[in-house]
Order: sequence, then structure tokens, then C-alpha cells
Amino acid sequence: MSQCRVLDGVVVAKAIRDDLADRVTAVRLALGRPPALGIILVGDDPASAVYVRGKVKSGADSGLTVDLIRLPASTPLEAVLAEVRRLNASPIHDAILVQSPLPAAMGPHAETTVFETIDPAKDADGFSPVNVGRLVQNRATLRSCTPAGVMEMLKRSDIAVAGRRAVVIGRSDIVGKPMALMLLHANATVTICHSRTADLPAVAREADLLVVAIGRAGFVTRDFVKPGAVVIDVGMNQLTDAATVEAWYPPESKRRATFAKNGSLLVGDVDPRVEEVAGALTPVPGGVGPLTIAMLMNNTVVAAESRAR
Repeated sequence: MSQCRVLDGVVVAKAIRDDLADRVTAVRLALGRPPALGIILVGDDPASAVYVRGKVKSGADSGLTVDLIRLPASTPLEAVLAEVRRLNASPIHDAILVQSPLPAAMGPHAETTVFETIDPAKDADGFSPVNVGRLVQNRATLRSCTPAGVMEMLKRSDIAVAGRRAVVIGRSDIVGKPMALMLLHANATVTICHSRTADLPAVAREADLLVVAIGRAGFVTRDFVKPGAVVIDVGMNQLTDAATVEAWYPPESKRRATFAKNGSLLVGDVDPRVEEVAGALTPVPGGVGPLTIAMLMNNTVVAAESRAR
């Protein structure tokens, strides 16, 4: 059995943040203040609270100002948009993030409306239609954080992309589509797969580089993976089934101990036994997650640098 390389997102994310230090200092000198990010958190979704806490901490660790605006779940959409417009006009905020998901009561198109309202020059998430359009044309400066983080990991891990077959499983606006575009711009030959793809495992097995972002725990098994392929697991799922944990992890595994303690386990979209055939694999947790936050910090600095010019 070949040794599978673990792609450590914590180490890469720290390197990205370390690279920001001099740029943060330059912005501080130019603007008289550090780069500043405004985060709007609506409601009390537990996962969102955890994500936002990580973003606030990472921002502080990177020398940024992070203002967290909390709004109750009952807040009407128009009030959220008013807060976005206030941040758009703010001379002391360089970047804006509205944490997803928004409360369901706001309606199915609430997030799209928010993304359309954020000033594209302050769009920390890279979700504005303007920035998505620029990404299509390969001229975006503010890019979707998760796929941008994946590209940084590949680059900093010396994993070649140009000329290779890449398969992306998932077609979301947040990960799947921008991921495919970034790989395409890096000269990979890209296939996007989804729930209607015929014989999905066979298509996935063609990949030298397989990116999985569908939100289903352990969906991708060894049957999906070409021997030696690089597998990037973007999924984050709570697993509560003891039988699955026992099937996935050997008795001495720390993951089993974590499950026994907590009654649940944070897992990806890739069955961990894929490591038996993959050449490289991102762990969950500790893989793509830290990179998403590091690239959010990078986008905030990029937005501040454009104002400092």
C-alpha cells in the first residue's frame, strides 16, 4: 500500500497569514489604521457561531480590525440590507461578510439579494455577481475563499495542476463552480460532476485531482479514486452513527476516542479509507477549513490595499 500524503491545512493557513504581516503594516502606514472587516451574523445557528468565532480570532491574530454585528433571527431582510449599505459607505471598513446561511424566514433568495447589495470592492467572500463575472474572465482580485484556499494549498504543497485531469464533485456557487474555474485558469482539464452525473465513480476515477464538495458524509469511497490521485475534501458534516465510525476508523484511532467523548464527529465528504489508494488527501478537520479563513483575511487585506492606493 502506498503512503498517502496528508495535506495539512493548518500549516498552510499559518504560512498564508504570516505572508500578510508586511502587507498589513503597509496598509496601516497608508491608511492610518489596519485593514478592517465587518461581519454580519443573523440569528443563532450554532455552526455559524463557531465559524464566525474562528474568523474574528483569525482576524485579530493577523492584526486586522474585525467588527462583528449580531442581529436577531427575527430581523427582516431589509434591515440586513440596510446594515450592508451602512458598511458599504463606511470609510473605516474595507471588507464585508454576511455569514451564511441566513434564517429561512428571510426567503429563498435572501442570500442572493445580499450578495448583490455588497459593494464588489468590499466583497470579502467573492460572491458578488461582479466578482464572479471577473473570476470567469480570470481577472478577479476578490475570489471565493474556499476554492482560493485550495489553490494556495496545491501551490504551496508543490502539487502540479497544469495539464492534469481535475474532477470537481459539486456545483454550488460557493465552492463547486468557482473551484472549477480556478482549476481551469490554472490549465487543468476540468469536469464538474453532480447528482445527475451518470456513473459518477467512473468519472471521478479519471481524476488526477479530485475535489469533493457535496455535503454528504463519506460519500466518496475508494471506488471513486484513481490510485495516487490527490483528493481535496471540502465537506464538513456531523457524524452521529457509531457503526459508521467503527467501520471507518481502527480501534486505536483518536477519532474513535473523540466520538466516544462527544457522541458526534466532524467528518468530510470523503470516506477516510480513501487514504489506502490516494496519493494525497486533506483531513477533516484541519484540511480546507483553516484555508478558507486565511483567504478571507487575504481578501480583506487586498480590499484595504486597493483603498490605500
